Amino acid sequence: FVPNISFGLPVIESLRKSSCLIFDVHLMITKPERYVERFANAGADIITFHYEACDDPAALFKKIKGLGKKASISISPKTPAEAVLPYLPELDMVLVMTVEPGFGGQSLIPETLDKVKVIRKAINENGYNCNIQVDGGISEKNISLVTDAGANVIVAGTAVFRSPDPKKTIEDMRKNS
Repeated sequence: FVPNISFGLPVIESLRKSSCLIFDVHLMITKPERYVERFANAGADIITFHYEACDDPAALFKKIKGLGKKASISISPKTPAEAVLPYLPELDMVLVMTVEPGFGGQSLIPETLDKVKVIRKAINENGYNCNIQVDGGISEKNISLVTDAGANVIVAGTAVFRSPDPKKTIEDMRKNS
């Protein structure tokens, strides 16, 4: 689905032995159903796959949950929020990509926040127990925009890992959210 990989199965397996933290695995691959069981066995707690890369999302949610894991679906910037609304009752989380998937360091696409608002409204109106995660271009300067839109799980890779003081950056992001 994207041309690069950051953490594969061996890294997840190795880290799981040393950590009890939640492992939220984002499979940016085509036909993710081929790898779900392997990532679950490696130690993933939450498994996210792309709506655009899967033929039968409902079957994959069922498989993920059958493995005792939380199920999450991601949508790319060009995919409408309405694509995931029918699945909300079955999901633990929806990931709205706020940049084109694949490479860090991109700027947040402001229009993607409209999707977060649509999904948040549907979750709240129907009483679903579903988180909204955002990933891409999130920083201490724009985090309030994404939380105000309704996101409650934030991925901030570049902002943290390229920061001269990651701890302070995280603290600032928490204050600004």
